[in-house]
Amino acid sequence: MNAFDLLRERGFVHSVSDADGLRAALGAPVTFYCGFDPSAPSLTAGHLLPLMMAAHLQRAGHRPVLVAGGGTGLIGDPTGKHETRKLLDESEVAGNVRAIAGQLARFVELDDGAIDNAVWLRELRYLDFLRDIGRHFSVNEMLAAETYRARLDAGQPLNFVELNYRLLQAYDFLHLFRTKGCRLQIGGSDQWGNILAGVDLIRRVEGAPAFGLVAPLLTTSSGEKMGKTAAGALWLDPARTAPFAFYQYWINIEDAKVEQALGLLTFLPMERVRALGGLRGPAAREAKAILASELAAIVHGAEAAQAAREAARALFAGAAAPDETPIRRLPTFGEYPTGVETASRDGGVPTSSLALAELRPSIPVTELFVRTGLASSRGAARRLILQGGAYVNEVRVTDVESTVSRTEVPTHGLLLRAGKKRYHRIVVVLDG
Repeated sequence: MNAFDLLRERGFVHSVSDADGLRAALGAPVTFYCGFDPSAPSLTAGHLLPLMMAAHLQRAGHRPVLVAGGGTGLIGDPTGKHETRKLLDESEVAGNVRAIAGQLARFVELDDGAIDNAVWLRELRYLDFLRDIGRHFSVNEMLAAETYRARLDAGQPLNFVELNYRLLQAYDFLHLFRTKGCRLQIGGSDQWGNILAGVDLIRRVEGAPAFGLVAPLLTTSSGEKMGKTAAGALWLDPARTAPFAFYQYWINIEDAKVEQALGLLTFLPMERVRALGGLRGPAAREAKAILASELAAIVHGAEAAQAAREAARALFAGAAAPDETPIRRLPTFGEYPTGVETASRDGGVPTSSLALAELRPSIPVTELFVRTGLASSRGAARRLILQGGAYVNEVRVTDVESTVSRTEVPTHGLLLRAGKKRYHRIVVVLDG
């Protein structure tokens, strides 16, 4: 199957500059590139679609070039930003480039690793850049683009540095076309305008065809970007988002989104994707578990994925699925361990201990949520309960005065949940 048709079947094709031309070009090996903004020391779930698209293209025989934007990162991508971004200092950007370069290598095989565009952008001579590159860009057209127009319509300032970002990204494409024969740029749909600018620049300067292809944004049914949590981004760095939390995020997505996510975020054959996507009711959780396992293995490795699966089974033993019924009573008391478990199979579940003495006679649920960092204060914990977002052992807490006593703690301890994705495990230990 032609790689373009494969990507379309899996749901990656949101917009393409020339579908027929790109399909024909992909009939032979093509060098393609994707750029990543080093605004943080880790990639997020929002980067998964272009990364998976790159992986599928490489598996189909095409050559990837992944760029960590150490040069453009000093400017900051204004795309989707409602106000001017704070400029990062050079050492911070350089550190972020090193961090995300290692993450990129998990998805594709790179002979020379990720490339930092600061290497060639620092060599640009300003007057030459204005004459040779800047003259091909219409300010009128740029200001009409959604990225810039939204800022102006909102009365927010747009500075000259931000206006130059599109020129620099377009120049990246031109540079890679000249030095590596790169003919295709891929990315997320929010980068469509910047990618088209590069396609047009190559046509104007080199008189040659180039192509742009962007994937859709993965969203919830309410239109929110998938991969965001109450605590912020869903990071690909296990030190920022534990593999267990990553696994739990995907096992809890909406049933209606499972088939789309399986097509975009795994390497499973589409026949199986469609079969899993057709599961309904309790059986749909099997499809979600497969999605979570496959994706956790891609991002964190098979061992971490297995640990997350085992942790979920252990923690949720006795509960087939999160209980949305407003029940207050917790499971029955079991025997306490004499010390905190050092289970290596916790899959990265945040875990802390609680002395048995503190459960004499009981401890407020609000205090547990504050202690574990799931709520910033008692007031925040009360609001979480009133909003229906506080769970103990997958049972929703409905009373802000709820307590946990020693007779209500099961053998495996307590699992607290705030919202849909944030977990913390408490192991009760004997005094001393």
